[in-house]
Amino acid sequence: MNRLDALLAWYGTLEERSLARIGEFYHPQARFDDPFNSVVGLDGIGRVFAHMFRATETPRFTIAEHLADADRAFVTWDFDFGIDGRRYRVHGVTRLRFDAGGLVTEHRDYWDAAGELWVKLPLIGGPVRWLRRRFRAT
Repeated sequence: MNRLDALLAWYGTLEERSLARIGEFYHPQARFDDPFNSVVGLDGIGRVFAHMFRATETPRFTIAEHLADADRAFVTWDFDFGIDGRRYRVHGVTRLRFDAGGLVTEHRDYWDAAGELWVKLPLIGGPVRWLRRRFRAT
C-alpha cells in the first residue's frame, strides 16, 4: 500500500483515538488549511481534528476519488456528521503535497462553507439563502 492509500484508509476509519497516528502521515511542520482553520505542525492539525470530534456527532469521511503524481494529490470526499441530532453532508476536495519520504507537507481543503453548510443551518440559513439569491446570475 502506498502512502496516499494508507492516508486515505486512515481518513476512512478516522476516530478520535486514531489521531495519535497523525505523525505517520503528516510531516512535523505540515501546514493544514480549511475554510475555518490555518495551522502548522502536528499539534495544530491534531487540535483541528480533536475539535471536529467534540463539535460534531459521528463525523465520517468517505473518499470518492483521487488523482496523484510523485509529490501531490487531489482527493474528493464527502464529510458526513451530525449537529444537535440533525445530519449534514459536505462535499469537498483536498490538495495534498508530499515530501520525499511520503509525508504530507501541505493539506488544503476546498469546500463551499456557505453552500454546503451555512445554508442548511436553522438560524443563519435564511440570510445565506437570501444572499445567494441576491448574487446569483439570472
